[in-house]
Amino acid sequence: MGGSPAHKRVAARFDMAGRRALVTGGSVSIGRAIAIAFAEAGADLAIHYAPEADRAFGLPDAARETAAEVEALCRRAVLIAADFEKPVEARRTVAEAEKALGVVDVLVVCASIQYRTPFAAVTSEQIARQVQINFSASVELLQAAIPPMRERRWGRVLTIGSINETRPEAELSVYAALKSAQHNLAINLARQCAEDGVTVNNLSPGLIATERNRWRREDAAAWADIERRANPMGRAGTPDEIAAGALLLCSEAGRFITGADLQIDGGHHL
Repeated sequence: MGGSPAHKRVAARFDMAGRRALVTGGSVSIGRAIAIAFAEAGADLAIHYAPEADRAFGLPDAARETAAEVEALCRRAVLIAADFEKPVEARRTVAEAEKALGVVDVLVVCASIQYRTPFAAVTSEQIARQVQINFSASVELLQAAIPPMRERRWGRVLTIGSINETRPEAELSVYAALKSAQHNLAINLARQCAEDGVTVNNLSPGLIATERNRWRREDAAAWADIERRANPMGRAGTPDEIAAGALLLCSEAGRFITGADLQIDGGHHL
């Protein structure tokens, strides 16, 4: 069954053999799952990570472990450490990925930060840091990666957004606003790049069990209540479920999809 013609046709639709992808925030959670899914589909990976962020999660070896898992799939993994809080670091990340892999065919903009703070208490420092990492760095990445894709007349760009674009939480006001801005930018670029064979899409996760919300899962009863109220399915999603959507949009299967916002949220948007 596994080698049947039908099975091979299905596999070919999601094929990424020979493609080279850069995934930002690729060492943990959603970014990690996307990187591994791409490797399983045949792509080589440049995995961006922020060492301080991984240490804060208690996972100082996360990037090396993700790279090892990619390499175990017989694909190449290049690690690029960069702090997107510093201007030009995102542009340098693309340059290093291109130098290591030859080209960047696929860009996944996944790295972001958030502060859970009541709006009246949001500080100027929190605003500035989120603007730099969640939006300005995204612009740098896109400005660096998209022109070569357009010249080659092939490329896949995926921005990782959030259900907060349309259903913003009160304590994530700035984060939600910036995710909306990133989505708007993706739509704008999708129109510009379509005739050059470059697709640009946005993927909006709902409640997903990640390192970022691991602290909320320490109280099992409280987490169960959060899940129950999160969406019509009554559960959190997994990073692998987000990676499946990313594979659709970044593989051959997504060649006629651009400017889309794929909401993977258990129906939260309904």
